[in-house]
Amino acid sequence: MRIKNGTLIFVANGAKMRILRNEGGVDDISLAEVLTQEIENPPSRDHGTDSPGRTHSRMGARRSSYSETDWHQQAEDEFAKHAAEALERAAEKHADAEIVIAAAPRTLGELRKHYGSGTTARLSSEIDKDLTNMDLAGIARLLDGYGEG
Repeated sequence: MRIKNGTLIFVANGAKMRILRNEGGVDDISLAEVLTQEIENPPSRDHGTDSPGRTHSRMGARRSSYSETDWHQQAEDEFAKHAAEALERAAEKHADAEIVIAAAPRTLGELRKHYGSGTTARLSSEIDKDLTNMDLAGIARLLDGYGEG
């Protein structure tokens, strides 16, 4: 993948996001951190212990239960919305930059719902892979080889 100088690379999963910028050229990608944010999101069992609700049928003695809320997933979806807003602010600040997004598949789907016009207009590539815990050199190597062969 050809990453031009100044391109913003956004990597995210459900709990961590990083905005990187290519300070090098197309042939020598050199990434620098612009922004990193992370939330603490324990498993659903640690968010709450209330049992699912129940409902009664109008006729007869039948009862049904509601499904239990997945608090962990809800927090991840909310973080994806926050991350998309942060990316939009970075896109406004770096007005000429192309944008590459690499996110965990489910997070990428949630992010797409919240892309702003600045992000959408300059989005050059999406990668459905979680790169948030890779070092900068590893991300640069992966991007350099992505889409080849």
